[in-house]
Amino acid sequence: MTETSGRPVAPGAVVQDHSGDAPTTIAARLDRLPVTRLHLAILAVCTLGLFTDVAEVTLSNALAAIFLAPPHNMPRGSLSLLLASVFAGGAVGAPIFGLLGDRFGRRTALQATLVLMAIGSAAAAMSAGLTELTLARAVSGFAIGGFPPLAATYLADVMPPRRRGAMLLVCAGIGFLGGTAVILLVQALAPAPPLEIAAWRWALALGAVLAVLGAVLFALLPDSPRWLAATGRAAQAERACRRFQAAAGIAPSEVPAEADLDPRHPVQAGFRAMLAEPRQRRRTALFVALYALSPWATVGFPLLSAVVMLGKGFRVDQSLAFASLSMLGPPLGTLLTAAVIDRLERRACLVALVAAMVVLGTIFAVGETFATLVLIGLAFNSAAAIYGGLLAVYASELMSTASRASALTCAWAGGRVAAALTPIVLLPVLDGYGVHALFGLLTATLVASGALVLGGPPGRSGKPVMH
Repeated sequence: MTETSGRPVAPGAVVQDHSGDAPTTIAARLDRLPVTRLHLAILAVCTLGLFTDVAEVTLSNALAAIFLAPPHNMPRGSLSLLLASVFAGGAVGAPIFGLLGDRFGRRTALQATLVLMAIGSAAAAMSAGLTELTLARAVSGFAIGGFPPLAATYLADVMPPRRRGAMLLVCAGIGFLGGTAVILLVQALAPAPPLEIAAWRWALALGAVLAVLGAVLFALLPDSPRWLAATGRAAQAERACRRFQAAAGIAPSEVPAEADLDPRHPVQAGFRAMLAEPRQRRRTALFVALYALSPWATVGFPLLSAVVMLGKGFRVDQSLAFASLSMLGPPLGTLLTAAVIDRLERRACLVALVAAMVVLGTIFAVGETFATLVLIGLAFNSAAAIYGGLLAVYASELMSTASRASALTCAWAGGRVAAALTPIVLLPVLDGYGVHALFGLLTATLVASGALVLGGPPGRSGKPVMH
């Protein structure tokens, strides 16, 4: 059953929409809709793309293990360059794709990221040497950096306010499974790779196929009516909005014909819109800072926790088992949080998650038993994943429609730069000063994040996004 004007409507039934003033109420009409099959289709395609994106990033961990071992025995300097190429590409690519998303549409930019991802993955799968592989991974990283913030932008644009947070977290939770899936694929194929082609090449080829599939499926979906209306494309916005209304069983009445829809005067979009308004500049700076602080804990902990386990005297197999078990939490925790997130205030949740990570990190630093460390690691990684997903929700709701993609991708680029610096900074701290100094540094970044969130604007749980 769906509902309109307080009266239940049977699925598939056609009712009249008397919202009035169609050209100026696109956003309001979208926000009144229930979750429809079209919303779920958009969620599914965005999730497929994010699943592929996460798998591509996680594959770097597998490549590190493969190329350090015989027969490759790759020098550590060359391996570092290979692994950093993905993050470097993402830091450069994200703002460019954000500009495309604000200038040419969310759907077009998302398709472009997936096409480029497919090209990079296919080139990496067929690479004949280290230089070719590194360049191909940089191309993939260029696209990988753009997809997650663009997907969050698109979902924030079109999802009903009462379910927006849940939809974004479901996308993130299922997307996290891409990392587990690619590692399991490489492990399954490694003993007897088909056609004697290395397992990591098969994983890259499959990633290219999934990226192409996602790009094709996006062509079947409408672009964001909210963005179309905000950028003066009134007729296109009306057509896209009618698709959403039709999916809800609503037939618009008293809507002007397309010829009568006068487009608005040209409006600023992208970086110009972001820089033109002081409030948007302040919020963009806030989210760049939050995304730049986040990886020191959310990436640093899972990256170095197994190394910390070795330092505590555990065997290599125990450390690897810990790493595997602790990564089960993020998908499950994110999906469970999706059930309640739209009933909770965004800032309060973010601060609570920061506080939880501080406490859990402190316990992990002094913990000694294997079972305790596994449970703490599971809880920390879950809190970190939920924090990352909720930060994307919080940020996407507070930026204006005309600059949402540009602002989010700039913030995401800051996070990619920080993620690339994380091992470079944290490993020497761990080696030179020990585990307590490491977790002291992680705590400092978390406290700074919490302070910034507390000083930021309230979230918009259950309310329309900023226009």
